[in-house]
Amino acid sequence: MRYISNPFFGQGLPSEDGMATGDVSTDAAAAQALFKLCPAAHVTPLADYPDLAKSLGIGHLYIKDERKRMGLGSFKSLGAAYAIAKTADQQVKSGAASDYDTALKGSTYVCASAGNHGLSMAAGAKLFGARAVVYLAATVPEAFADRLRAKGADVVRAGDNYEASMTAAVKAAADEGWNLLSDSSWVGYSDPARDVMEGYLIMGMEVAEQVPVPPSHIFLQAGVGGLAAACAVAARTCWGRDPVICVVEPDAAPALLASINAGKAVAASGPASNMGRLDCKEPSHLALKYLAREANTFMLVSDAEAVVAVTTLENTGIASTPSGVAGFAGLQYAVANDIDLKLDQNSRVLVYVSEGPEDDGV
Repeated sequence: MRYISNPFFGQGLPSEDGMATGDVSTDAAAAQALFKLCPAAHVTPLADYPDLAKSLGIGHLYIKDERKRMGLGSFKSLGAAYAIAKTADQQVKSGAASDYDTALKGSTYVCASAGNHGLSMAAGAKLFGARAVVYLAATVPEAFADRLRAKGADVVRAGDNYEASMTAAVKAAADEGWNLLSDSSWVGYSDPARDVMEGYLIMGMEVAEQVPVPPSHIFLQAGVGGLAAACAVAARTCWGRDPVICVVEPDAAPALLASINAGKAVAASGPASNMGRLDCKEPSHLALKYLAREANTFMLVSDAEAVVAVTTLENTGIASTPSGVAGFAGLQYAVANDIDLKLDQNSRVLVYVSEGPEDDGV
């Protein structure tokens, strides 16, 4: 099954037993205010692509381009760095630190990363005087490890996949007394992930100020679900229940769709995907709970379909990765398979290109 209408829309999961407590942040104003203090803060572009929209049989295609966000090449620049900045701001305002540059001196942040989350954490830690340690699986290219080191992070290789590197990072945090900063949430761990997702609200709220008319459909790529949940929060805050929100995952890692089918958080299984940033087999509990209530549909795309999406957008001048264009791949899948989403010449579709190409030097 590659597409389902959400049976819990407007209600949420039938039970939250065994899940992390809390919910995603909806405090977009606070996120935007703190973001303005960041030296690298800037608004990323949104544009309408009429020719591409016409080829898909829709009225408008709005693309929010996160490829140059804060010079780090991904929307995730808004996540870990924002969460660290929030802690530093609290230290300064409470009087525990005298200035931002050294607000977190002596602290160490640790995470597992399949990509850009680690870069964001490294940049944020350096900005406020903290140390960063990033755990990478064996499958992550050494070129990315070098980018992390260039940002001042210590890199540790652990395990053959993301889940194994996460286990190692969790153990290191417990053993060393470090601050674990994940963009996922589970039982006993939710507040740091909530802060990371709060940072992601910024791009969704930027869209609300950039788009000329509200979108009728929004396609959101998902790994653990942080981007999808934050952008859904922004959409529902600004436009209510009108937009149809479609969550798109790799068919090799259907963590959210499988959880919706089960009515609870479950681990998915599958081979490695070329959508490496999204190749997450377990959902963030906070993201799942929110999306179960607010997303209209969940769908899966194949590695081959993601490659077609990369080529299509590259021909339009937008170079990215299979992970970065998975939401657009979901739109292509919906059009090609005539899925009942009421996509037609009056539709105004919003997608996010969440990162630049692998060889982008930013």
